[in-house]
Amino acid sequence: MTDNIDILRTTVEKAWEDRSLLSAGETRQAVEEVISLLDRGRLRVAEPEKGEWKVNDWVKKAVILFFPIRSMETTEVGPFEFHDKIPLKRGYAGLGVRVVPHAVARYGSFIAPDVVMMPSYVNIGAYVDTQSMVDTWATVGSCAQIGKGVHLSGGVGIGGVLEPVQAAPVIIEDHAFIGSRCIVVEGVRIGREAVLGANVVLTASTKILDVSGDKVREYQGYVPERSVVIPGSMPKEFPAGNYNVPCALIIGQRKESTDRKTSLNDALRQHQVAV
Repeated sequence: MTDNIDILRTTVEKAWEDRSLLSAGETRQAVEEVISLLDRGRLRVAEPEKGEWKVNDWVKKAVILFFPIRSMETTEVGPFEFHDKIPLKRGYAGLGVRVVPHAVARYGSFIAPDVVMMPSYVNIGAYVDTQSMVDTWATVGSCAQIGKGVHLSGGVGIGGVLEPVQAAPVIIEDHAFIGSRCIVVEGVRIGREAVLGANVVLTASTKILDVSGDKVREYQGYVPERSVVIPGSMPKEFPAGNYNVPCALIIGQRKESTDRKTSLNDALRQHQVAV
């Protein structure tokens, strides 16, 4: 397997530098094999390594190269019609995945056994691990990494990323709870078992302020594990005057007594925050 991966990587890297190679059958076959491996969870765009996350940028390159070698096709599902280059994911019964109409996942995304997809969308390159819930109208963007036992509540937007290829995708670690209408984009990482209250918006530049202690502690692009986070605002000076801009507030830690599958409301009530 390792030798084959090395061959695939070399072929993709060469085609990335010279797009004329996409006309060669062996190059197209290599790109298609990478997408097939993504679809089956045998490859990942990013993966945990020694407590950190390693981005496999060559895999993202293969995803980008997959588009020019595909032709537009019409797919009919009952009365519904789609017209796209990427086919829909299939075989959910065999995968052990529950898919509620009108949930859609693109081929090249991995959905692990025991995942529940309410009417939602998962894009190519994404990885959704076992026992996670993608709730109603939640979206999982291209290459996003969703851990085990994660709950993406209704209307959550998990951003995708393809370019620049070296950019880290959004990562939601195991057993995190992402509240309704949250937006997490631009490679932000949510630590294990963290809880985001409704409407928290996190970008790469959003200030994440831990206000649970005597002195504020600031993070950007990362929510520490087991943190309980709510939306906040902070003053900022502009040429036209002082205005409040959004931030996120860490108000405490998820208690050991709080079950991993507790509701968002219960986790926040422990910190006397109304939702």
